[in-house]
Amino acid sequence: MQQNFFDKNIDDTMKREAPLSVRMRPHSLEEFFGQDHLVGIGKLLYRSIQADKITSLILYGPPGTGKTTLAKIIAHKTKSIFSQINAVTSGIKDIREVIDKARENLGLYNKRTILFIDEIHRFNKSQQDALLPAVEEGIVVLIGATTENPYFEVNSPLISRSRVFQLNKLSVKDIQHIIENALKDKTRGLGSLPVEITTSGIEQLSLLSEGDARSALNALELAVLTTTQDENGKILITTEIIEECIQKKAVYYDKKGDNHYDTISAFIKSIRGSDPDGAIYWMAKMIAGGEDPKFIARRLVISASEDIGNADPQALTIAVAAFKAVEIIGLPEARINLAQAVTYLASAPKSNASYTAIDKALDDVTTKRLGDVPIHLKDSHYKGAKELGNGKGYKYPHSYEGNYTKQDYLPEKMVNIKYYEPTENGYEKKIKERLSKLK
Repeated sequence: MQQNFFDKNIDDTMKREAPLSVRMRPHSLEEFFGQDHLVGIGKLLYRSIQADKITSLILYGPPGTGKTTLAKIIAHKTKSIFSQINAVTSGIKDIREVIDKARENLGLYNKRTILFIDEIHRFNKSQQDALLPAVEEGIVVLIGATTENPYFEVNSPLISRSRVFQLNKLSVKDIQHIIENALKDKTRGLGSLPVEITTSGIEQLSLLSEGDARSALNALELAVLTTTQDENGKILITTEIIEECIQKKAVYYDKKGDNHYDTISAFIKSIRGSDPDGAIYWMAKMIAGGEDPKFIARRLVISASEDIGNADPQALTIAVAAFKAVEIIGLPEARINLAQAVTYLASAPKSNASYTAIDKALDDVTTKRLGDVPIHLKDSHYKGAKELGNGKGYKYPHSYEGNYTKQDYLPEKMVNIKYYEPTENGYEKKIKERLSKLK
Protein backbone atom coordinates (compact mmCIF):
# COMPACT_ATOMS: atom_id res chain seq x y z
CA MET A 1 0.00 0.00 0.00
CA GLN A 2 1.78 3.14 -1.21
CA GLN A 3 0.73 6.73 -1.21
CA ASN A 4 2.58 9.80 -2.48
CA PHE A 5 1.72 12.64 -0.11
CA PHE A 6 2.09 15.26 -2.80
CA ASP A 7 0.53 13.59 -5.79
CA LYS A 8 0.11 16.39 -8.37
CA ASN A 9 -2.95 14.68 -9.81
CA ILE A 10 -5.11 15.11 -6.71
CA ASP A 11 -8.36 16.72 -7.75
CA ASP A 12 -8.46 20.47 -7.08
CA THR A 13 -11.98 20.19 -5.70
CA MET A 14 -10.82 17.73 -3.03
CA LYS A 15 -8.04 20.12 -2.14
CA ARG A 16 -10.51 22.96 -1.63
CA GLU A 17 -12.88 20.84 0.40
CA ALA A 18 -10.23 19.44 2.73
CA PRO A 19 -10.31 20.83 6.30
CA LEU A 20 -8.38 24.03 6.87
CA SER A 21 -5.88 22.15 9.06
CA VAL A 22 -5.08 19.87 6.11
CA ARG A 23 -4.91 22.66 3.52
CA MET A 24 -2.57 24.72 5.69
CA ARG A 25 -0.18 21.86 6.38
CA PRO A 26 3.36 23.16 5.75
CA HIS A 27 5.16 21.82 2.66
CA SER A 28 8.65 22.76 3.85
CA LEU A 29 10.64 23.39 7.01
CA GLU A 30 10.55 27.11 6.21
CA GLU A 31 6.75 27.05 6.67
CA PHE A 32 6.94 24.91 9.81
CA PHE A 33 6.30 26.62 13.17
CA GLY A 34 7.53 25.29 16.50
CA GLN A 35 9.81 22.42 17.54
CA ASP A 36 12.92 24.56 17.14
CA HIS A 37 14.77 22.13 19.41
CA LEU A 38 14.36 19.54 16.62
CA VAL A 39 14.10 21.41 13.32
CA GLY A 40 15.73 24.72 14.10
CA ILE A 41 18.47 25.61 11.63
CA GLY A 42 21.49 23.44 12.31
CA LYS A 43 19.67 20.88 14.47
CA LEU A 44 20.13 17.18 13.71
CA LEU A 45 16.64 16.53 12.32
CA TYR A 46 16.78 19.72 10.24
CA ARG A 47 20.12 18.69 8.74
CA SER A 48 18.92 15.15 8.10
CA ILE A 49 15.79 16.31 6.25
CA GLN A 50 17.61 18.94 4.21
CA ALA A 51 20.34 16.47 3.20
CA ASP A 52 17.81 13.66 2.53
CA LYS A 53 19.74 11.45 4.96
CA ILE A 54 16.90 10.24 7.13
CA THR A 55 17.52 7.17 9.29
CA SER A 56 14.80 5.27 11.15
CA LEU A 57 13.10 7.56 13.67
CA ILE A 58 10.04 7.85 15.86
CA LEU A 59 8.22 11.16 16.24
CA TYR A 60 6.54 11.32 19.62
CA GLY A 61 4.33 14.08 21.01
CA PRO A 62 0.82 15.36 21.75
CA PRO A 63 -1.81 15.73 19.01
CA GLY A 64 -1.45 18.64 16.59
CA THR A 65 2.24 19.30 17.19
CA GLY A 66 3.55 18.44 13.72
CA LYS A 67 4.39 14.72 13.64
CA THR A 68 2.53 13.91 10.42
CA THR A 69 3.52 17.27 8.95
CA LEU A 70 7.21 16.46 9.39
CA ALA A 71 6.62 13.10 7.71
CA LYS A 72 4.98 14.90 4.77
CA ILE A 73 7.87 17.35 4.54
CA ILE A 74 10.26 14.41 4.40
CA ALA A 75 8.07 12.85 1.70
CA HIS A 76 8.28 16.07 -0.33
CA LYS A 77 12.04 16.38 0.17
CA THR A 78 13.27 12.84 -0.28
CA LYS A 79 14.33 11.14 -3.49
CA SER A 80 13.48 7.80 -1.88
CA ILE A 81 10.21 5.98 -2.45
CA PHE A 82 7.79 7.07 0.25
CA SER A 83 5.12 4.70 1.56
CA GLN A 84 2.53 5.22 4.27
CA ILE A 85 0.37 2.89 6.32
CA ASN A 86 -1.85 3.63 9.29
CA ALA A 87 -1.57 1.26 12.23
CA VAL A 88 -5.31 1.53 12.91
CA THR A 89 -6.36 0.17 9.52
CA SER A 90 -3.34 -1.93 8.50
CA GLY A 91 -2.17 -5.40 9.47
CA ILE A 92 0.75 -7.77 8.96
CA LYS A 93 -0.34 -8.43 5.36
CA ASP A 94 0.00 -4.72 4.53
CA ILE A 95 3.39 -4.56 6.25
CA ARG A 96 4.70 -7.52 4.27
CA GLU A 97 3.43 -6.08 0.97
CA VAL A 98 5.30 -2.82 1.60
CA ILE A 99 8.47 -4.67 2.64
CA ASP A 100 8.34 -6.96 -0.44
CA LYS A 101 7.94 -3.95 -2.73
CA ALA A 102 10.74 -2.12 -0.91
CA ARG A 103 13.06 -5.09 -1.34
CA GLU A 104 12.22 -5.18 -5.06
CA ASN A 105 12.84 -1.45 -5.51
CA LEU A 106 16.15 -1.67 -3.69
CA GLY A 107 17.32 -4.65 -5.74
CA LEU A 108 16.12 -3.50 -9.18
CA TYR A 109 16.46 0.27 -9.00
CA ASN A 110 18.77 0.82 -6.00
CA LYS A 111 16.11 3.08 -4.46
CA ARG A 112 15.45 2.91 -0.77
CA THR A 113 11.96 3.10 0.76
CA ILE A 114 10.92 5.31 3.65
CA LEU A 115 7.93 3.78 5.43
CA PHE A 116 5.79 6.14 7.48
CA ILE A 117 3.53 4.46 10.05
CA ASP A 118 1.02 6.77 11.69
CA GLU A 119 -0.09 5.80 15.20
CA ILE A 120 2.56 3.10 15.38
CA HIS A 121 1.64 2.43 19.01
CA ARG A 122 -1.55 0.79 17.70
CA PHE A 123 0.47 -2.10 16.27
CA ASN A 124 0.64 -5.12 18.57
CA LYS A 125 3.89 -6.92 19.35
CA SER A 126 3.67 -9.38 16.44
CA GLN A 127 2.97 -6.57 13.97
CA GLN A 128 5.93 -4.59 15.27
CA ASP A 129 8.10 -7.71 15.15
CA ALA A 130 7.20 -8.12 11.47
CA LEU A 131 8.85 -4.76 10.78
CA LEU A 132 12.07 -5.50 12.62
CA PRO A 133 14.02 -7.57 10.04
CA ALA A 134 13.36 -5.05 7.25
CA VAL A 135 14.43 -2.13 9.47
CA GLU A 136 17.48 -4.03 10.70
CA GLU A 137 18.56 -4.98 7.16
CA GLY A 138 17.96 -1.48 5.81
CA ILE A 139 15.21 -2.61 3.44
CA VAL A 140 13.05 0.22 4.79
CA VAL A 141 13.73 3.35 6.77
CA LEU A 142 11.02 3.58 9.43
CA ILE A 143 9.30 6.80 10.47
CA GLY A 144 6.80 6.15 13.23
CA ALA A 145 4.42 8.74 14.67
CA THR A 146 2.81 8.31 18.07
CA THR A 147 1.10 10.26 20.83
CA GLU A 148 2.13 7.57 23.32
CA ASN A 149 5.53 7.25 24.97
CA PRO A 150 7.37 4.88 22.58
CA TYR A 151 9.41 3.49 25.46
CA PHE A 152 6.13 2.05 26.76
CA GLU A 153 4.36 1.23 23.50
CA VAL A 154 7.02 0.31 20.93
CA ASN A 155 9.10 -2.87 21.09
CA SER A 156 12.60 -2.37 22.49
CA PRO A 157 14.35 -3.81 19.39
CA LEU A 158 12.62 -1.22 17.18
CA ILE A 159 13.43 1.56 19.64
CA SER A 160 17.09 0.54 19.71
CA ARG A 161 17.25 0.81 15.89
CA SER A 162 15.50 4.17 15.74
CA ARG A 163 16.11 7.65 17.05
CA VAL A 164 13.28 9.07 19.16
CA PHE A 165 12.42 12.74 18.64
CA GLN A 166 10.00 14.23 21.18
CA LEU A 167 7.76 17.05 19.97
CA ASN A 168 6.39 19.51 22.52
CA LYS A 169 3.05 21.26 22.64
CA LEU A 170 3.20 24.34 20.47
CA SER A 171 3.57 27.65 22.26
CA VAL A 172 0.82 30.26 22.23
CA LYS A 173 3.04 32.38 19.97
CA ASP A 174 3.46 29.50 17.49
CA ILE A 175 -0.31 28.96 17.36
CA GLN A 176 -0.85 32.68 16.78
CA HIS A 177 1.54 32.59 13.80
CA ILE A 178 -0.30 29.57 12.36
CA ILE A 179 -3.69 31.29 12.75
CA GLU A 180 -2.45 34.52 11.19
CA ASN A 181 -0.99 32.63 8.22
CA ALA A 182 -4.30 30.84 7.66
CA LEU A 183 -6.15 34.17 7.71
CA LYS A 184 -3.77 35.69 5.15
CA ASP A 185 -3.30 32.76 2.76
CA LYS A 186 -5.60 33.24 -0.25
CA THR A 187 -4.78 29.91 -1.89
CA ARG A 188 -4.99 27.39 0.91
CA GLY A 189 -6.36 29.45 3.76
CA LEU A 190 -9.09 32.00 4.47
CA GLY A 191 -7.44 35.02 2.84
CA SER A 192 -10.04 35.27 0.09
CA LEU A 193 -12.86 35.66 2.62
CA PRO A 194 -13.77 38.94 4.38
CA VAL A 195 -12.78 37.61 7.79
CA GLU A 196 -11.95 39.89 10.69
CA ILE A 197 -10.97 38.47 14.04
CA THR A 198 -10.32 40.50 17.14
CA THR A 199 -6.91 40.43 18.79
CA SER A 200 -8.50 38.97 21.90
CA GLY A 201 -10.13 36.31 19.70
CA ILE A 202 -6.76 35.20 18.32
CA GLU A 203 -5.28 35.20 21.81
CA GLN A 204 -8.18 33.16 23.20
CA LEU A 205 -8.03 30.65 20.34
CA SER A 206 -4.28 30.28 20.77
CA LEU A 207 -4.72 29.66 24.49
CA LEU A 208 -7.70 27.33 24.36
CA SER A 209 -6.22 25.12 21.64
CA GLU A 210 -3.72 23.89 24.25
CA GLY A 211 -0.75 23.76 21.87
CA ASP A 212 -2.68 21.80 19.22
CA ALA A 213 -2.47 23.48 15.78
CA ARG A 214 -5.09 21.16 14.28
CA SER A 215 -7.57 22.05 17.01
CA ALA A 216 -6.91 25.77 16.53
CA LEU A 217 -7.39 25.69 12.76
CA ASN A 218 -10.49 23.49 12.93
CA ALA A 219 -12.09 25.85 15.45
CA LEU A 220 -11.17 28.87 13.34
CA GLU A 221 -12.70 27.31 10.23
CA LEU A 222 -15.88 26.39 12.10
CA ALA A 223 -16.15 29.94 13.42
CA VAL A 224 -15.81 31.40 9.90
CA LEU A 225 -18.21 28.95 8.24
CA THR A 226 -20.94 29.43 10.85
CA THR A 227 -20.76 33.22 11.19
CA THR A 228 -22.86 35.34 8.84
CA GLN A 229 -21.56 38.55 7.33
CA ASP A 230 -22.49 41.78 9.12
CA GLU A 231 -23.99 44.88 7.48
CA ASN A 232 -20.52 45.83 6.21
CA GLY A 233 -20.04 42.43 4.57
CA LYS A 234 -17.48 41.35 7.17
CA ILE A 235 -17.29 37.99 8.93
CA LEU A 236 -16.46 39.26 12.40
CA ILE A 237 -15.05 36.62 14.74
CA THR A 238 -15.18 37.56 18.41
CA THR A 239 -13.89 35.92 21.55
CA GLU A 240 -17.39 34.62 22.32
CA ILE A 241 -17.62 32.90 18.91
CA ILE A 242 -14.17 31.35 19.39
CA GLU A 243 -15.10 29.97 22.81
CA GLU A 244 -18.32 28.55 21.40
CA CYS A 245 -16.51 26.82 18.53
CA ILE A 246 -13.64 25.34 20.52
CA GLN A 247 -16.02 24.68 23.45
CA LYS A 248 -13.34 24.09 26.04
CA LYS A 249 -9.66 23.52 26.32
CA ALA A 250 -8.76 19.93 25.55
CA VAL A 251 -7.00 18.25 28.46
CA TYR A 252 -4.24 16.02 27.13
CA TYR A 253 -4.04 13.26 29.70
CA ASP A 254 -3.55 9.59 28.90
CA LYS A 255 -4.42 7.40 31.86
CA LYS A 256 -2.03 4.67 30.74
CA GLY A 257 0.92 6.50 29.23
CA ASP A 258 3.78 8.66 30.42
CA ASN A 259 1.54 11.72 30.75
CA HIS A 260 -0.29 9.85 33.51
CA TYR A 261 2.95 9.09 35.35
CA ASP A 262 4.37 12.57 34.85
CA THR A 263 1.20 14.21 36.18
CA ILE A 264 0.86 12.02 39.26
CA SER A 265 4.58 12.57 39.91
CA ALA A 266 4.09 16.36 39.77
CA PHE A 267 1.05 15.99 42.04
CA ILE A 268 2.87 14.01 44.75
CA LYS A 269 5.98 16.19 44.53
CA SER A 270 3.83 19.30 45.00
CA ILE A 271 2.34 17.80 48.18
CA ARG A 272 5.80 16.78 49.37
CA GLY A 273 7.08 20.26 48.60
CA SER A 274 4.30 21.90 50.64
CA ASP A 275 2.75 23.67 47.64
CA PRO A 276 -1.06 23.34 47.86
CA ASP A 277 -1.54 25.39 44.68
CA GLY A 278 0.62 23.09 42.59
CA ALA A 279 -1.02 20.01 44.09
CA ILE A 280 -4.53 21.34 43.36
CA TYR A 281 -3.56 22.22 39.78
CA TRP A 282 -2.21 18.75 38.95
CA MET A 283 -5.18 17.10 40.62
CA ALA A 284 -7.51 19.28 38.54
CA LYS A 285 -5.73 18.09 35.39
CA MET A 286 -6.24 14.47 36.43
CA ILE A 287 -9.91 14.98 37.24
CA ALA A 288 -10.55 16.86 33.98
CA GLY A 289 -8.67 14.14 32.09
CA GLY A 290 -10.92 11.41 33.46
CA GLU A 291 -8.61 9.85 36.03
CA ASP A 292 -10.19 7.43 38.49
CA PRO A 293 -10.73 9.51 41.68
CA LYS A 294 -9.98 6.44 43.78
CA PHE A 295 -6.52 6.32 42.23
CA ILE A 296 -5.95 9.91 43.36
CA ALA A 297 -7.28 9.11 46.83
CA ARG A 298 -5.02 6.07 47.16
CA ARG A 299 -2.02 8.22 46.37
CA LEU A 300 -3.08 10.62 49.13
CA VAL A 301 -3.21 7.78 51.66
CA ILE A 302 0.33 6.78 50.68
CA SER A 303 1.61 10.36 50.78
CA ALA A 304 0.10 10.93 54.22
CA SER A 305 2.49 8.35 55.68
CA GLU A 306 5.38 8.59 53.23
CA ASP A 307 5.84 12.36 53.28
CA ILE A 308 4.05 13.59 56.42
CA GLY A 309 4.06 10.71 58.87
CA ASN A 310 4.21 11.63 62.53
CA ALA A 311 4.90 15.28 61.79
CA ASP A 312 1.10 15.40 61.59
CA PRO A 313 -0.51 12.03 62.46
CA GLN A 314 -3.91 13.51 61.57
CA ALA A 315 -2.88 13.54 57.89
CA LEU A 316 -3.40 9.79 57.50
CA THR A 317 -6.84 10.01 59.11
CA ILE A 318 -7.86 12.79 56.72
CA ALA A 319 -6.49 10.93 53.68
CA VAL A 320 -8.34 7.73 54.57
CA ALA A 321 -11.52 9.73 55.21
CA ALA A 322 -11.14 11.33 51.76
CA PHE A 323 -10.79 7.89 50.19
CA LYS A 324 -13.98 6.72 51.91
CA ALA A 325 -15.77 9.90 50.83
CA VAL A 326 -14.79 9.23 47.21
CA GLU A 327 -16.16 5.70 47.51
CA ILE A 328 -19.43 6.89 49.03
CA ILE A 329 -20.04 10.06 46.99
CA GLY A 330 -18.13 9.84 43.73
CA LEU A 331 -17.49 12.65 41.27
CA PRO A 332 -18.22 15.44 40.73
CA GLU A 333 -18.96 16.18 44.41
CA ALA A 334 -16.01 14.14 45.70
CA ARG A 335 -13.65 16.65 44.10
CA ILE A 336 -14.40 18.85 47.12
CA ASN A 337 -13.38 16.11 49.57
CA LEU A 338 -10.22 15.46 47.58
CA ALA A 339 -9.43 19.17 47.49
CA GLN A 340 -9.74 19.40 51.28
CA ALA A 341 -7.42 16.44 51.77
CA VAL A 342 -4.90 17.65 49.20
CA THR A 343 -4.65 21.15 50.61
CA TYR A 344 -4.33 19.77 54.16
CA LEU A 345 -1.59 17.32 53.21
CA ALA A 346 0.32 19.87 51.15
CA SER A 347 0.15 22.41 54.01
CA ALA A 348 1.09 19.94 56.77
CA PRO A 349 4.60 19.67 58.27
CA LYS A 350 6.64 16.95 56.59
CA SER A 351 8.61 13.94 57.76
CA ASN A 352 9.68 10.75 56.03
CA ALA A 353 11.16 9.28 59.21
CA SER A 354 8.61 6.44 59.44
CA TYR A 355 9.08 5.60 55.76
CA THR A 356 12.86 5.58 56.14
CA ALA A 357 12.63 3.46 59.31
CA ILE A 358 10.68 0.59 57.72
CA ASP A 359 12.93 0.54 54.64
CA LYS A 360 16.06 0.38 56.79
CA ALA A 361 14.59 -2.43 58.87
CA LEU A 362 13.43 -4.36 55.79
CA ASP A 363 16.89 -4.05 54.28
CA ASP A 364 18.45 -5.49 57.42
CA VAL A 365 15.89 -8.30 57.64
CA THR A 366 16.29 -9.32 54.00
CA THR A 367 20.05 -8.87 53.51
CA LYS A 368 21.58 -9.70 56.89
CA ARG A 369 21.51 -12.66 59.25
CA LEU A 370 18.29 -12.56 61.26
CA GLY A 371 18.75 -11.99 64.97
CA ASP A 372 17.02 -14.26 67.44
CA VAL A 373 14.17 -12.96 69.58
CA PRO A 374 15.67 -12.18 73.02
CA ILE A 375 14.56 -14.69 75.67
CA HIS A 376 12.78 -12.04 77.75
CA LEU A 377 10.60 -11.05 74.75
CA LYS A 378 9.53 -14.56 73.83
CA ASP A 379 5.95 -15.72 74.42
CA SER A 380 5.59 -17.44 77.79
CA HIS A 381 1.92 -18.43 77.50
CA TYR A 382 1.95 -21.59 75.42
CA LYS A 383 2.45 -25.02 76.97
CA GLY A 384 6.05 -25.67 77.95
CA ALA A 385 7.16 -22.08 77.21
CA LYS A 386 8.11 -21.31 80.81
CA GLU A 387 10.12 -24.53 81.04
CA LEU A 388 12.14 -23.20 78.10
CA GLY A 389 12.75 -19.97 79.98
CA ASN A 390 10.61 -17.84 77.68
CA GLY A 391 9.73 -14.45 79.10
CA LYS A 392 12.26 -14.71 81.92
CA GLY A 393 13.51 -11.27 82.89
CA TYR A 394 10.81 -9.37 81.03
CA LYS A 395 9.91 -6.05 82.67
CA TYR A 396 6.25 -5.05 82.33
CA PRO A 397 6.40 -1.27 81.56
CA HIS A 398 3.07 -0.52 83.25
CA SER A 399 4.52 -1.64 86.54
CA TYR A 400 7.02 1.20 86.50
CA GLU A 401 6.78 4.94 87.00
CA GLY A 402 5.79 6.73 83.82
CA ASN A 403 4.88 3.36 82.27
CA TYR A 404 8.47 2.93 81.16
CA THR A 405 11.55 1.00 82.15
CA LYS A 406 14.74 0.47 80.21
CA GLN A 407 15.21 -2.90 78.53
CA ASP A 408 16.37 -4.20 75.15
CA TYR A 409 13.85 -4.87 72.38
CA LEU A 410 16.20 -5.75 69.53
CA PRO A 411 18.22 -8.92 69.01
CA GLU A 412 21.60 -9.17 70.70
CA LYS A 413 24.32 -7.16 68.92
CA MET A 414 21.64 -4.92 67.39
CA VAL A 415 20.64 -3.01 70.52
CA ASN A 416 22.39 0.20 69.43
CA ILE A 417 20.79 0.35 65.97
CA LYS A 418 18.35 3.19 65.33
CA TYR A 419 15.73 2.89 62.61
CA TYR A 420 13.28 5.60 63.56
CA GLU A 421 14.88 9.03 63.85
CA PRO A 422 12.17 11.64 64.51
CA THR A 423 12.56 15.07 62.96
CA GLU A 424 12.02 18.48 64.51
CA ASN A 425 8.90 19.02 62.39
CA GLY A 426 5.38 19.40 63.71
CA TYR A 427 4.13 16.85 66.21
CA GLU A 428 7.18 14.67 65.59
CA LYS A 429 9.25 17.17 67.54
CA LYS A 430 7.26 16.19 70.64
CA ILE A 431 7.84 12.51 69.86
CA LYS A 432 11.57 13.16 69.57
CA GLU A 433 11.64 15.03 72.87
CA ARG A 434 9.76 12.23 74.66
CA LEU A 435 12.01 9.48 73.28
CA SER A 436 15.13 11.49 74.13
CA LYS A 437 13.86 11.97 77.68
CA LEU A 438 13.09 8.24 78.06
CA LYS A 439 16.40 7.07 76.64
